[in-house]
Amino acid sequence: MSSSEPVALRLSDREFLIACAAEEREGLLEAAGYLDRKMRELRANAKAPSFERLAVLAAISVTHEFLSLRKQHDGREQRLSDTLAALRGKLDAALETDPFKR
Repeated sequence: MSSSEPVALRLSDREFLIACAAEEREGLLEAAGYLDRKMRELRANAKAPSFERLAVLAAISVTHEFLSLRKQHDGREQRLSDTLAALRGKLDAALETDPFKR
């Protein structure tokens, strides 16, 4: 079990200390960087929004992106599963055919 250590994250010119396990540090910093960029993008397109409003808008935007990507992934996974099932059926049919009957 790893111990948690505080990590300093900057979001829209504010600093937050968040405890996380050492193996999660890099991913947390990457996520915070992505969120910070999203908040700055939203701030550039809005009229003086509060930090809280930016955070909510960014959360909605990132969640929308996530759900869209998950839906795409699930669709691809289903198509792959269907393709594998069809190939398995063809392989089973081929293996059931006796080559000496020809």
